[in-house]
Amino acid sequence: MPTQKLFKRRVRERMTKTGESYTAAREHVAPARDRLETDRSRLASAKELASDEKLTQATGRDWEAWLSILDRWGAGERKHRDIADHLIGEHSVPGWWAQAITTGYERARGKRAKHQQPDGFTVYASKTVGVPLGDLFAAFTDDATRERWLADGSMSLRTAQPGKVARFDWDGGPTRILVTFEAKGAARSTAYVAHEKLPDTPAADAAKAAWKRRVAALKSFLESDR
Repeated sequence: MPTQKLFKRRVRERMTKTGESYTAAREHVAPARDRLETDRSRLASAKELASDEKLTQATGRDWEAWLSILDRWGAGERKHRDIADHLIGEHSVPGWWAQAITTGYERARGKRAKHQQPDGFTVYASKTVGVPLGDLFAAFTDDATRERWLADGSMSLRTAQPGKVARFDWDGGPTRILVTFEAKGAARSTAYVAHEKLPDTPAADAAKAAWKRRVAALKSFLESDR
């Protein structure tokens, strides 16, 4: 049922129950409607990090399940790092997904604006590619290979653990790139990209769109060479 029709029906149900005028009943029903719409909007913001399908494939649970688990644990009163550590330590959630769930929880519960982190704004992108893990890792960490698919920015390697994680400075500025890698078998692998320390929402939105294009270009480049 459309939201407005449902709202009017609830107002009339209250009128019947209490004998109030339409205006008086509406004043009582409207806050509940507004809270519901806010909750839906916040949950939608969390799902921008990952769909229920992808989250379930990676962690075994969807957003509603994780939100419920974290609510019962008391995550609403905890810091970001404590929530992520709890997911990793108590629920064996991989590090990248623990960060995504934590950020999604904070969005869904109104603790954090879209893309916001304690040290700025962070956006995420991921892509599964039909190449072995070593090839995907080299596509990020080898300068010559990276230049063949990354056309609109520069990454300077800071630290790396082969086949696991690599950290970069981005475009000579203050923002950072964290890439986590995961094998999906002998000939498939996934890169999870986090662009960190972005200054504000507009910069985060622009980076989110850009990384969607970049990981698509990465996949096209690597799979075209097969």
